[in-house]
Amino acid sequence: LVQKIDMKNIHLLLGMQSLLAIFVSINRLTDWFSGYALPNEFLRWVELNNILVSLVSLVVAYLLKKTIEYNSPAREGRVHLGWNLVFIIGLYLTAASYGDHEVTNYLHVRFCLDNPSSDLCRIVIFNDDEFSHWLFFTGFTLVNVAILFLQNVFPHQALLSRADVGLLLLNSLFLGAG
Repeated sequence: LVQKIDMKNIHLLLGMQSLLAIFVSINRLTDWFSGYALPNEFLRWVELNNILVSLVSLVVAYLLKKTIEYNSPAREGRVHLGWNLVFIIGLYLTAASYGDHEVTNYLHVRFCLDNPSSDLCRIVIFNDDEFSHWLFFTGFTLVNVAILFLQNVFPHQALLSRADVGLLLLNSLFLGAG
């Protein structure tokens, strides 16, 4: 028995990703969240928000993946398993990048702007500006490649309406800009 993919769920999940991209932009590009999250000043709200938003974004990506995967003979086959592993590795790398980046970004801004040449600051800056970005872009790419190729394993079996196409294009604009 093959079930039809509900485009309403796909639009809802992609819409959530678009809203998260807008929030991340506001979070990073304004000073609304520049205060400290706790009195011990362990992080600013901007970094803590990004850590929490990344969790929500990855949960939404997982739900999108599960929405795409319908009952078919391909389910639980080697190709399906392979793309699931790529997805899980991508999730891990993306999460690790946020954990590394947000803390080192905070330390970089707070302690290393005036003296970036100390050994400690060189390490913090490398983790903030390079290593965490390598992890993020690798993880982000793996998650999205897995979702794209899972759509080949589980192709959409109904015609898309003009509204569906329009909503997909609208979300792609928000996510592309993000």
